[in-house]
Amino acid sequence: MSSSILTNREKKIFELLIQDYTTKEIADTFNISEKTVRNHISNVIQKLGSSSRSGAVVELIKLNEISI
Repeated sequence: MSSSILTNREKKIFELLIQDYTTKEIADTFNISEKTVRNHISNVIQKLGSSSRSGAVVELIKLNEISI
């Protein structure tokens, strides 16, 4: 079984981000605050050593963590 660098929630959030969901729409989807969504995104950016959301998305695609 391969292990992911993302938690299930982080993966779901980035899958919605690449579908052009806003932070608010993602928060509403999971019934969490926008701040919590931003925290998840920041955690992923930090894990990857990226400098932006788009950079994180590119890295996650390269790592086969998410797909378009």
